[in-house]
Amino acid sequence: MAQVRSFLKILGVLAALVGFGQVAAAQDRNDGWSLCNRTSYIIEAAIGRPEGKGITVEGWIKLQPGSCKLALPGPLEPKFHFVYARTSSAHRGGVREWGGNTDLCVDPTGSFSLESPPECAAMGLESRGFRAVEITRRTRWMTPFTEIDNYDAEKARAAGIQRLLEEAGVVSGVVDGNIGHKTRAAIAEFLKKNGLPSTTSEADLIDFLEQVAKERGRAVGFTVCNRTKNRIWSAIARRGSEGWESRGWWMLEAGGCSRVLDRPLSGQEHYVYGEMEDGDTTRTLAKASDAFCVGRSKFAIIGRDECEASAYRTALFQAAPPPVDRKLVFEFFERDFAKASQNER
Repeated sequence: MAQVRSFLKILGVLAALVGFGQVAAAQDRNDGWSLCNRTSYIIEAAIGRPEGKGITVEGWIKLQPGSCKLALPGPLEPKFHFVYARTSSAHRGGVREWGGNTDLCVDPTGSFSLESPPECAAMGLESRGFRAVEITRRTRWMTPFTEIDNYDAEKARAAGIQRLLEEAGVVSGVVDGNIGHKTRAAIAEFLKKNGLPSTTSEADLIDFLEQVAKERGRAVGFTVCNRTKNRIWSAIARRGSEGWESRGWWMLEAGGCSRVLDRPLSGQEHYVYGEMEDGDTTRTLAKASDAFCVGRSKFAIIGRDECEASAYRTALFQAAPPPVDRKLVFEFFERDFAKASQNER
């Protein structure tokens, strides 16, 4: 009997050790640098980590509202790391960004891992401003993404579902993180319409809504594309609810496009402006004749008169073709630009 008790005691010790090992393994799996989304948007993040004398940049890490993901497993190197994030193309109102002042190269079109080269364009990449994050521990570090509303994880997830329901055209309502009867009814109707079970998880619901919102967004809006071999800085103008307005800048790499308005277009009058980099010179549109205001950095200007009096400058825009089915795509070609001049943006 004593031998049995002794044997059982040994088994208990072994079980405890195995359990401890499992806990330790689980903790090890969670060690590292985590990114947490505390916004109502789906976010795509990229990180830069020190490696030797350089920085390796990797992306994209998709973060649903309210979720966290391990971006870099431990042990961590106590040094400056870097992070940049953008919203999913499912969201309207233009791309929102979380970043800083450290320029690093990214591939905006898909997953990538690279040692950041000194010249992004030479490799078909684009430059983005990353935020420096000083990591001081080797085990765990967390970086949150936030917006004006101070959401916790649960509220962020609920607000994200509300936002996507509107952007997918399911229902329009307040985005506040408080899901009521109207929102629950809209979710149930969306699941039924798309042949999805009522037991669909919130994570799967968000994925489905994102895809519907992306498809809906592609069918409307204003897109500008660069069909030249050089970089173009673009701007648009149109008559808005407060009168004439101009907006810019959108940087278009060779072959690239940008959706500058992601809502159904109303009205017929839209204008475009472009400055193409050609070596040390700048070329502007040859057939431009309509004057609007532009800024030296990112701008949204109401009105088109006396630009210089408001510390802007006057630029000549070109009329775009009228929208078709509330959608417009304008392509910049080499032939659209005048001969090189020394004017600088």
